[in-house]
Amino acid sequence: MDFEKNKVYGDGDLVESFSVDETVYDGRPVDPSGRSEAELRAYDLLDSLGIKYKRVDHSPAYTMAACEEIDRIFDTLMCKNLFLCNSQKTSFYLLMMPGDKKFKTKDLSKQINSARLSFADEDFMRELLGLAPGAVTVLGLMNDRDKRVRLIIDKELLSDEYIGVHPCVNTSSLKIKTSDVTDKLLKAIGHDYTVVELPRE
Repeated sequence: MDFEKNKVYGDGDLVESFSVDETVYDGRPVDPSGRSEAELRAYDLLDSLGIKYKRVDHSPAYTMAACEEIDRIFDTLMCKNLFLCNSQKTSFYLLMMPGDKKFKTKDLSKQINSARLSFADEDFMRELLGLAPGAVTVLGLMNDRDKRVRLIIDKELLSDEYIGVHPCVNTSSLKIKTSDVTDKLLKAIGHDYTVVELPRE
């Protein structure tokens, strides 16, 4: 990977040095060496379904500011993915929403009838989605074989032709047709989704 840019972003106490290879690749890496099993399985799934995608490689992306660099290269918004649970930690949710929209739990809670939502623990993220923090993605639902995670999609996201997602790692990003996610990917892995309308400020 030839990382051409190097920027430092501040997000609260988090400071990130972010580098990105601005080359936009078609499909999976030609050389799989150094790629994790989780990432390669994500490509295997997409390829098996005939889903085409563009790929950009970069250093770990932990902030939305870093994702804005990827947005610029792809000319589309990276999707914000939030892994949530109820106060009893018995119900789990994956929320997909536009990356530039702020999230307030009260706006979602009343639409899905689940009070006191919070971010789910890292242990549940690994157990249910097989993902590490910073790499949450709709592709992680392929690991949720018991269907314990309910997928929630902001209606605004569905109006975009393309969305940007991570391939189960936060060192690459993919540009995929939104309709391929809803009509092919989710059907193939047996996951339904609920549409909500989250307001903008």
